[in-house]
Amino acid sequence: MSSSREGEVRDAGLQPERTRLAWRRTTLASSVVALLALRQTLRGSGRPLEVAGAAVIALVWLAFLWVAHRRIRALAAGRPPGLAPRAALAVVACTVAFAAFAMAVII
Repeated sequence: MSSSREGEVRDAGLQPERTRLAWRRTTLASSVVALLALRQTLRGSGRPLEVAGAAVIALVWLAFLWVAHRRIRALAAGRPPGLAPRAALAVVACTVAFAAFAMAVII
């Protein structure tokens, strides 16, 4: 017996809503990290390297917001599609970049 029958509509339950809320929490955490990194970077002497670092942090944050917003909107559908590999790669790249910025600020 197969659990998926043709023509049967899948009841997603609350899973898409939980995932959407998780994306929102992650976006909030990313915003806090980006703002703290910007604050720490701009508290320095204002050298060109620090300003360039702040610009890169802002760009990475905007890229993460763009991917997260698209995913949150996709999850509003009745049966949301899976996360595209390019979007997943972008999220991973943003997360790694934020980790690298954290290490640079600490050192």
